[in-house]
Amino acid sequence: MGGAMGKNESPKKAWIPETKLEAKMVEAMQRRESHGCSVKSFNTIILKFPKIDESLRKCKAIFEQFDEDSNGVIDQEELKKCFNKLEIPFTEEEINDLFEACDFNDDMGMKFSEFIVLLCLVYLLKHDPAALHAKSRIGIPNLEATFETLVDTFVFLDKNKDGYVSKSEMVQAINETTSGERSSGRIAMRRFEEMDWDKNGMVNFKEFLFAFTRWVGIEDEDNAES
Repeated sequence: MGGAMGKNESPKKAWIPETKLEAKMVEAMQRRESHGCSVKSFNTIILKFPKIDESLRKCKAIFEQFDEDSNGVIDQEELKKCFNKLEIPFTEEEINDLFEACDFNDDMGMKFSEFIVLLCLVYLLKHDPAALHAKSRIGIPNLEATFETLVDTFVFLDKNKDGYVSKSEMVQAINETTSGERSSGRIAMRRFEEMDWDKNGMVNFKEFLFAFTRWVGIEDEDNAES
């Protein structure tokens, strides 16, 4: 995700978002990053994986409620009905952009793990007082602590606060956690490759979320059901 003018490891060039939604994600993340984060090491997040997994699985009831034909995916029309019913303040264009961004396999339907990513993006993009009512209707207050942990983790990884995580930033974050371990570089590179879906050397928040659902095991549940 991001234009061909990527900055790679140089902080002097701007990374160009490819879509309006990506630009909004980056802008929202940069606003969030200006407040700092509470995460001190990647290990503290790994220790929270079981609790995060348990919390995210509570989204299943919301997912099943809006999967009207019970086929295991939410299609574009079902998503629009979901947003309308919950009075989430998004335009039709924004809903379509979110659907396309979260339908990662381009199969015209969001699986459960993809729906979790969408909810977390809604949390990031509408993190303002006007959206509190919509959040309460979708059940997000019950998930706010978990979503905030995910946002906080990305803030921790994004050392230069540009809204993206680069390879060098991932290596730095892992080295802070596993200082002196010979394997830390390999661990960092493996984690980064798991996040960098389009292999362009930069990771945005959406890519990070997709990798995170796999790390905690949500993706495995999807595969078991399909």
